[in-house]
Amino acid sequence: MAIVNAVQRGQVIYVYGEKGRQIFTVPAGHGPDDGLKGYTSASVNVRRGSAIYTYDERGRQTGTVPAR
Repeated sequence: MAIVNAVQRGQVIYVYGEKGRQIFTVPAGHGPDDGLKGYTSASVNVRRGSAIYTYDERGRQTGTVPAR
């Protein structure tokens, strides 16, 4: 299922698919720079601390890179 929307509310990121159905949620982190950094139809990028985490359309973490 493709990612259609991703929205951060407080310290939680909600990811939605087709027909507006929620697919998964991920924590946004607590720092001032933490949170949703972007999304595509296939992935969501979230900064937490000094790393950016990538999640696929099933909510599985697929990668981590250092944040700049």
